[in-house]
Amino acid sequence: MNKRPLLMGFAVIGGLFVGCWLMIYLLSGWLGSRPSFAVGAKVGVIEISGVITSSRLINERIVRFKEDDSIKAVVLRVESPGGGVGPSQEIYSEVKKLAKVKPVVVSMGAVAASGGYYVAAPAAKILANPGTITGSIGVIMEFTNIRELLDKIGLSNHVVKSGEHKDLGSPIRPMTQAERKLIQTMIDDVHSQFVQAVAEGRRLDLKKVELLADGRIYTGAQALAEGLVDRLGNLQDAVDVAAELAGIDEKPRVVYPPKEKAPFIEYFVEETITRVRQQIHEQASGGLKFLWSGIE
Repeated sequence: MNKRPLLMGFAVIGGLFVGCWLMIYLLSGWLGSRPSFAVGAKVGVIEISGVITSSRLINERIVRFKEDDSIKAVVLRVESPGGGVGPSQEIYSEVKKLAKVKPVVVSMGAVAASGGYYVAAPAAKILANPGTITGSIGVIMEFTNIRELLDKIGLSNHVVKSGEHKDLGSPIRPMTQAERKLIQTMIDDVHSQFVQAVAEGRRLDLKKVELLADGRIYTGAQALAEGLVDRLGNLQDAVDVAAELAGIDEKPRVVYPPKEKAPFIEYFVEETITRVRQQIHEQASGGLKFLWSGIE
């Protein structure tokens, strides 16, 4: 029996397979989803940086790492003064889900305050540098009133509304006591959600957290003394702690989410829109925020 055609057939199929796999690999690299070929147990690192205005990308990365069986633990590197209440709570929820199936360790950078602390609360361990700025547990909502300016330049405004409080927080008229009470009630409710999340995640007494949650900031060393973090250390220390919690004996492979790439024009437009939105968000007069405003 002549085996040469059979061998040639296997060679052709093998060549096609290798070629297709190479094309997929190169294409996935361009699209920003190239698979990792690192062998052995891995620790994933997800970065949460800047003002939190959106949860989509971070949550996608959390879910990806949660479903990747080769990633045994996840480190969240937090460099954020906080941000919007909604996005912070959405990230918190995904971190909480992740922590139920894999060890999650937080590494705090220069600042991990307000919403930056909120998203860290469900982690098994939180590490901070001695000089990290953290805490700022609280909610803020800012309003700017330009009524006097409009009077000076001779502009007037007329409002037609369907309900008494439809223009709540309007910048063109003084806030009434009834409106202030309504807003304060709302802020108190969201604040209690924050306090509850910290007490649950850190396994602290609710009364103690209420005393700590007056909006003040703490250094990493002060936060350690109050039980808001578990130990002092840097990112590499956090990776080592995550590996230990996951039962990884050898040096773990550290992996990051693939960088998302897009055509230049699309990238330029999206980056411009993102930066404009972020500036608007930071300057906006309204909106509930878990945000420490000490950084401009």
